[in-house]
Amino acid sequence: MKRLAALRQRLSTRDQPYDGWLLFAALALMLIGWVMVTSASTEVAAGLTGNPWYFSQRHTLFMGVALLAAAVTLRVPLAWWRANGPLLLLVGIALLGLVLLVGREVNGSKRWLSIPGIPFNLQASEVAKLCLIAYMAGYLERFLPQVRRQWGAFLRPLLVVGLIAVLLILAPDYGAAVVMVGCVMGMLLMAGAPWGRFVLILGAVGLLGFYVAIAEPYRLARLTSFADPWADQFASGYQLTQALIAYGRGHWLGMGLGNSVQKLFYLPEAHTDFVFAVLAEELGLFGAVGVVGLFGLLIYRAMAVGRRAELAGLAFAAYLSYGIALVVGAQAFINIAVSTGMLPTKGLTLPLLSYGGSSLLISAVMMALLLRADIETRRAVRRSSPVAPRASHGARLGEQGVSK
Repeated sequence: MKRLAALRQRLSTRDQPYDGWLLFAALALMLIGWVMVTSASTEVAAGLTGNPWYFSQRHTLFMGVALLAAAVTLRVPLAWWRANGPLLLLVGIALLGLVLLVGREVNGSKRWLSIPGIPFNLQASEVAKLCLIAYMAGYLERFLPQVRRQWGAFLRPLLVVGLIAVLLILAPDYGAAVVMVGCVMGMLLMAGAPWGRFVLILGAVGLLGFYVAIAEPYRLARLTSFADPWADQFASGYQLTQALIAYGRGHWLGMGLGNSVQKLFYLPEAHTDFVFAVLAEELGLFGAVGVVGLFGLLIYRAMAVGRRAELAGLAFAAYLSYGIALVVGAQAFINIAVSTGMLPTKGLTLPLLSYGGSSLLISAVMMALLLRADIETRRAVRRSSPVAPRASHGARLGEQGVSK
């Protein structure tokens, strides 16, 4: 027990200016993502552009921009995000509306905006996630007692996220809609809203989701192919069956970095939505479990940051941290569950890991916000902790004389 306590003390970051394990998990996932995007995209890039390093070079640029944005975000006080939460929400909703009007359509969905001067297409839903979390954190800070006691205060944020969900469904972008609705519900739950309300809301959302799922033939086909992808493995079940083959080939230790066969034009979106399947094929079960462990560490430390802030009386920092942890956790779970056949196919990237400028940028900003919340919380705790005044030199000499 003493050794365990000593090990916990050595690994603790309690006396540090920020949570080092949170930073370690985020940077480790980004580096693994860079390696896997490079490995998974070489053949596709060579076939599309003639340059096998095309996607790797762009991902490197995205990482540089994301780290720069994170460094800038780290210097912005949380008070700015608190004060501008409603404005940020309007910006997010405006982007979701704008993408329906002038957005770029890819694979039947309008999710991206082409902005001059930006080296990548901006995914509006990624920006909207961050804006929604900042707004919700400020809302819960202002109306926490009412949210716990009154139906009106509880339903207002659900109406906001309902509007966002409608805009996302029109895109369509069902994965982002599920993540955002789940995030808001989770934040309300963390705020202490009564359980009975969630039962009623989840029942209504479940019925609506069932209707939406069967309303269009292609959605129903996705559900049936998810249940048995091998029944139509060369059509609706093709992507999932190729991903499952990748998992099967990986075994315990994998085929070796760069030796994936499924990335050779068999598995669509191998470097974006299904990069985890290529990772499992090349690094095996141990590599896949290691990455899941890093996500678990990141989410656990993010929740710990939120809990410390809540205990210190910093409600905005607490709910901001909870919201980021919920979004990252939900998106990572859905992406991995989709590629392993646990959930129907959704177009969601793996945070910090998949190829994509918008996803990497917003994920890095979220990590910087977590670190900023942790830094401000630790400063507040240090300021509020009583520090015994140091005795003067004369007083110490007097005490020594008395003791003698």
